[in-house]
Amino acid sequence: MMPTFILLASASPRRHEILDQLGIAHGILRVPPPEGEDEPLLPGEAAADYVRRTARDKARQALAWLAAGGRPTDIPATWPEDWAQAPILCADTTVILDGDVLGKPADAADAAAMLRRLSGRTHQVHTAVVLASQGRLLEACQISQVGFQDLSDADIQQYCASGEPFGKAGSYAIQGRAAAFITHLSGSHSGVMGLPAHETAQLLRQVATHAR
Repeated sequence: MMPTFILLASASPRRHEILDQLGIAHGILRVPPPEGEDEPLLPGEAAADYVRRTARDKARQALAWLAAGGRPTDIPATWPEDWAQAPILCADTTVILDGDVLGKPADAADAAAMLRRLSGRTHQVHTAVVLASQGRLLEACQISQVGFQDLSDADIQQYCASGEPFGKAGSYAIQGRAAAFITHLSGSHSGVMGLPAHETAQLLRQVATHAR
């Protein structure tokens, strides 16, 4: 059994779609990002630790924003009166290669450079999920191994011209045109998209069990 309603602290349409796929009613919290660099890597912080810490930070920011008067958008048809007590779901997805975090590209040149690094190699995608409920932060992290075919300069140029790499960790979207680049996937397709369905459902069941 899972909660009947949650709040998703993410504007990602992919995470919204995955919750819809799971049949989980939810409102969306469009929490303004903090000032300064977007999700900076701390000095000496391992890439695998970074993704977990960033997801926790997002949860704390969402809680603070709600406490300061923030309100959800994209309200579902059945809106519970106690929505402010609903669990808050946050996630962060990071592409890791050679211990380096490959974040969202700054421009086309940055996207092309990332894709050249991914070409012909296998990288990791870490997606951390945090559920804030009743003063607790529950968390899980899904790790997938993703293999890329060798990409020609023409492949990279055409893909960057499509606009798809922008706003995507690692400069690609597995649910889009980049699916043609994937030679193998070991892990979770939904996790690479940005919200691992299994781990998310497990956290939601933990919350529902604790609430009974």
